[in-house]
This record gives sequence, C-alpha cells and structure tokens, in this order.
Amino acid sequence: MGVSGCGKSTIGRAVAERLGRPFLEGDEFHPERNVALMRAGTALTDADRWPWLDILGDALAGAGGWAVCSCSALRRAYRDHLAARIGRPLLFLHAHADRDVLLARMQARPGHFMPASLLDSQLATLEMPGEDEWCLTLPADKPVEVLVARAIDFVTTAGARPEPR
Repeated sequence: MGVSGCGKSTIGRAVAERLGRPFLEGDEFHPERNVALMRAGTALTDADRWPWLDILGDALAGAGGWAVCSCSALRRAYRDHLAARIGRPLLFLHAHADRDVLLARMQARPGHFMPASLLDSQLATLEMPGEDEWCLTLPADKPVEVLVARAIDFVTTAGARPEPR
C-alpha cells in the first residue's frame, strides 16, 4: 500500500515471485472512468474508489489461498473495506517516502495514467496505518532488494504472530 510512486508494484511483484504467489496489480482493476479521471488530473473521491475496492477485493478473494496485491489503500476505511470484502485479515506493507522522492519517481514514469499533479491529493488522503493494523512500513527510498527481504521476513513470520486487534 501507499501513494503513487512509492514502489508498491515493484516490491509486490518481487515478493509474489519469490514466494510463488499470485500478484494482482491494483491499478488494473480500476474502472475505465477512474482511469480517465486520474489521467485528466482529477483526484478520485470515495464514491469513485468503493467500486474499485469491491472489484479488487473480489479478485483477491478468488485468488485461492493468498496473493500479493498492490493497492493504494490510502485510508483506514479502504483497508477495512478490503478485509471485509475478502472475509479474512490482511497484512499490509506500507511503502513510504518523502514527497520529493515520490514526485521524482512519478515524473520519471512515462505513459502512466497517474499524473504527478495528483501526488499532493494522495498525500492529503493518506491515513498512516495504526498500531492495531497488521502492517510493516517500509522506507521506500531504500534499495528494492532490502525492502523485498524485509517484506518477505514480515510476511513469512506473520503466521506465527497473533492477529491484530
């Protein structure tokens, strides 16, 4: 999870590959209307996001066993909604970086529908995960291999830990 440009897709793909699990790219589940809004520089509202979260949640629920998914999941309500839709607890890996790092990454992605002009709206929407959420925050400005190793350690040891409240 995290705002655009944080590396959630890169980290998620690598974790899924190394653990032999399916990977779902959250952006691929956006309705065309959402993509058009973002491409035009219009920030999504909750009303825009709920149908996307339902589609993504249904795909995760149908993935069999468990999967790795990239999803902004910016607000606690979105994370709770996904878990309820799937019907089981979720582990979150929150890739987080300073605005300047995120902006530079977004500006270096040619052809992505999410313009850098929407970064500030995403940062304003972001609710940092609470202590009661099953989440590891990763410093997204570190090398990908370091982040993937930390993520795999968190995911593989999570089963030995009690679920969050």
